[in-house]
Amino acid sequence: MTLNDLNLRKTAILFFDALNGYYHGPDETMRQKLRPIAEKASILMRSARDAGVPIFFAKANHRTDNGTVPLLITDTDGALRPWPDGVPQKVRHLVFAGEKSSEVIPELDPQPGDYYVPKYRWSAFYQTYLELGLRNLGIDTVIISGGSTDVGIAATVFAGRDMDFSFIVVRDACATVRDQRAHDVLMDLVFPRMSRVRTTEEVCLMIRKARGN
Repeated sequence: MTLNDLNLRKTAILFFDALNGYYHGPDETMRQKLRPIAEKASILMRSARDAGVPIFFAKANHRTDNGTVPLLITDTDGALRPWPDGVPQKVRHLVFAGEKSSEVIPELDPQPGDYYVPKYRWSAFYQTYLELGLRNLGIDTVIISGGSTDVGIAATVFAGRDMDFSFIVVRDACATVRDQRAHDVLMDLVFPRMSRVRTTEEVCLMIRKARGN
């Protein structure tokens, strides 16, 4: 097997936090920034479904009362802004369990037979059934798309690598809503050492090749 080969019987695709609250929420700037990512993810979804590749959705599953959110001591908030008066606060989330905000975006046409993985931390593996689901299907390679690159994508790829999963990170189907430099550094200098980094077009070509098309 070469770097551009896939075994479809051992491959799954994971969409990370592709949820209404992030992609179709009240923040117009965020919507505009994530629209191209949703379009690329939709292309990946259709290619994967046509090839019979299992589809997993990692979903933030926060309580409205912040009951599952820790208070961590950090220099800044998620947008790299120093805490007012140097006092850290709990993160304020945009999606909540049981609400429309936590539903998968319609662009990805979620189906009852897909795998939905509720999560409470950055990594989609931490205290979820993701590893169990992948192992049960005989999966050793995960194609990953979504956001944010420097938060959940990075945490999940790091965790999965230590579980001996191979990853394909889809560069133009992942995004950060913070500093673009974080996305670029991960894609250029970090992820290539622990995964394969490909564009949506390249991944679809790999899938077509694996199908013999």
